[in-house]
Amino acid sequence: MYRGRDLTTAEERELTDYRRRHVGFVFQFYNLIPSLTARENVALVTDIAEHPLEAAEALAMVDLADRLDHFPAQLSGGEQQRVAIARAIAKRPDVLLCDEPTGALDISTGIVVLEAIERINFELGTATAVITHNAAVAGMADRVVTLSDGHIGSVRTNDHKVSARELEW
Repeated sequence: MYRGRDLTTAEERELTDYRRRHVGFVFQFYNLIPSLTARENVALVTDIAEHPLEAAEALAMVDLADRLDHFPAQLSGGEQQRVAIARAIAKRPDVLLCDEPTGALDISTGIVVLEAIERINFELGTATAVITHNAAVAGMADRVVTLSDGHIGSVRTNDHKVSARELEW
């Protein structure tokens, strides 16, 4: 159940509509279209959203206002991941699902990406789930769910949450 809606009984068409309207996805390997600029990659999502952010605004939220017209090949891995985050949040999702958002990045770049996610969570009020093997990321979470062999191993509330900048791994 999410916000009064039982998604477990929804038909495939309803689930597709729900994902389209309410869920943003951030993938480990960015999934940017190489022939499109950062602005154009983000704008793709705004075409299907009801009340989207402007592509430039979404990119500014992840500190890429000066890279709008750069192609993915002209961006670092961290910048590409932030474009992917901007694309995911441009439709103002209720839920942001991040699959290993720092998996392909070095520590300092990973922190920059986590700071962008942290900022989005705060400014847009987006419920964010970060799926990661990096246990240090749990330090910035409100709630930590561990999985083992496809089953929930534990659920705990994080009483001593830290900012992304304070994480160490």
